[in-house]
Amino acid sequence: MEKKKISAETIIRTIVLVFVLINQTLTMFGKNPLPYSEETIYEFFTAAATVIASLWAWWKNNSFTKEAIAADEYMNALKEDEFVQSMNSEKKEEN
Repeated sequence: MEKKKISAETIIRTIVLVFVLINQTLTMFGKNPLPYSEETIYEFFTAAATVIASLWAWWKNNSFTKEAIAADEYMNALKEDEFVQSMNSEKKEEN
């Protein structure tokens, strides 16, 4: 049986969650955990969101033409077929 690994995305989401929970708790008790003005924080998160959205849009396969969309459908069908074949071969190995 293959041991499953925790994904990097899960670890990042957990770290971010812990950070914001600590930040919120400190804010509730009147502590300012971040020594920055609200304007500086707003500018940082706006810039970060812009960079993340730009990278995400650049990285993803953005198909606009009919041919590109058809190619994506063909690729997904091939991937699905490979997945089904790998699942069938695993079942055969188990028996």
